[in-house]
Amino acid sequence: MSMSLAGGESSDYQDMLNLIMSIDDPRMDAQDLAFFLVTHNYDAMPEGDHALLKLDGNVYRITPNGSKPGLADISKIK
Repeated sequence: MSMSLAGGESSDYQDMLNLIMSIDDPRMDAQDLAFFLVTHNYDAMPEGDHALLKLDGNVYRITPNGSKPGLADISKIK
């Protein structure tokens, strides 16, 4: 699978995106997702039904996506 960087996003973002898209786990919740990201050296914490990820001065909402491909949906919030 080839993915290009969204306008101005860093290679760190691309690495995180590749990690998120590399596996599926429909049972993963926000707590599990934050733990997964932290174990891969990302600054993440669970918050309700999603995890917040700080990366390169940006904050992303990472929401487990259940049975859809990949682990989560990602949206930039700051």
